[in-house]
Amino acid sequence: MSHAVSFLAFDLGAASGRAVVGHFDGERLSLQEVHRFPNGPVQVRDSLHWNVLRLYSELKYGLAKSRDEFGLELVSLGLDTWGVDSALLDKHGALLGNPYHYRDARTNGMFEEAFRRVSREEIFEQTGIQFLQINTLYQLLSIVISESPLLSAAETLLMTPDLFNYWLTGQKVSERTIASTSQCFNPSTGDWAGTLLERMGIPSHIFPQIVQPGTVLGKLASDVAHETGAQDVSVVAPGCHDTACAVAAVPATQSYYAYLSSGTWSIVGAEVSQPAITSKSLAYNFTNEGGVCDTIRLLNNITGLWLIQECRRTWAADGNLLSYTELTRLAQAARPFAGIIDTDATEFQSPGDMPARIREFCLRTGQEAPQSQGAVARTVLESLALKYRWTLEKLEEILECHLEPVHIVGGGSQNQLLNQLTANALGRPVVTGPVEATAVGNVLMQMLALGHIASLEEGRDLVRRSFEMATYLPHETNLWDEAYGRYLDLTTCD
Repeated sequence: MSHAVSFLAFDLGAASGRAVVGHFDGERLSLQEVHRFPNGPVQVRDSLHWNVLRLYSELKYGLAKSRDEFGLELVSLGLDTWGVDSALLDKHGALLGNPYHYRDARTNGMFEEAFRRVSREEIFEQTGIQFLQINTLYQLLSIVISESPLLSAAETLLMTPDLFNYWLTGQKVSERTIASTSQCFNPSTGDWAGTLLERMGIPSHIFPQIVQPGTVLGKLASDVAHETGAQDVSVVAPGCHDTACAVAAVPATQSYYAYLSSGTWSIVGAEVSQPAITSKSLAYNFTNEGGVCDTIRLLNNITGLWLIQECRRTWAADGNLLSYTELTRLAQAARPFAGIIDTDATEFQSPGDMPARIREFCLRTGQEAPQSQGAVARTVLESLALKYRWTLEKLEEILECHLEPVHIVGGGSQNQLLNQLTANALGRPVVTGPVEATAVGNVLMQMLALGHIASLEEGRDLVRRSFEMATYLPHETNLWDEAYGRYLDLTTCD
């Protein structure tokens, strides 16, 4: 390990962030977590915000800690975050207000206002992006509607990772994969959707230059280098959207496969060479997000294990804190298919008493309401697996091809029960790993940018050599076919 080359990956998720160092010894890649910190929304009266200044402090602390406590000499660092959120800067580069959290209520009703200005079909034709009211486009439209002075005072809009990269390097640019999550980006032209923005009343001049994933932004700014003691460290935009990094780390060998990035959100998709902006992808609400190495991630964003996280939070508030391991054990023992929910139903999209909402959904749809923690958890996990099946079927219909196997990456791939339920629901093999896919993909793109690997294919071969994977084979497919029929009857997906 003494001759290994080291790369620092900052991975900021909606619930936590971490600094992970990837060590490459010429044959294998290994990971070392050097810092982890909590993240989450801050309620300020009736608004939800991100505490970006604290997050920036955590980044600098992680950078300094990797050097001071672990004695690591870093070649570069890269940063990825969740999508859609952004910050506005004035002409001096100063932050205009606290950036909003995507679950803030200000986007309620923005679909109707957006479609009054530009039709749903036109928006999709220009952006190819799934319609979610959390998207940047509707966040900005809410500013227009409220007649806030923010947009008139703004000179630059930076997506969340672009903001941190600006503070780290002084470069005001937007990396392509994170820009593509905004629904303000045109994947066919590779530039911002200027005509759409102007028709929405959003000034297009605030959107910065777009750079490709794997771009070297430069060295750390002198003030950051001085404060952290990290000298001569390059900053790479690795694929600044966390899902782009996770997909980069998928250890696929076939051309036609599907991926499932499993975590707070579940992202089911395929890697393609061109955007699929068609009547079917619009009807099924699929999205064409930018991927690394000139690819498009054709996918569907699904409310994922956030439902379990919210259930745990509710139970903990009642004095019953359950570990994920214990909750999974209880779910394993619960009766199968007692209840089925639409995990993307409106009532499940905001924080609150999730177990109560799940029971209410089941009662409203003529089902038995799950009572115990295990029954509630099993309802969520089985319903997620059924939604994965629906999504994969529609994905294959859009692409007119069969996708196998399905690769599950990310923290949710540690849930062995959900992995098996997914294989059962899909009726095809599921391959899991790496667990730390986002950090791995972040490191791979830094390695590619600096010439330590020659291609993404070489990077994926390195992943297969370096990290453990497991395969789950389907069984009880007849029971799942019956449950899927119930799912289609109960939900609005079909």
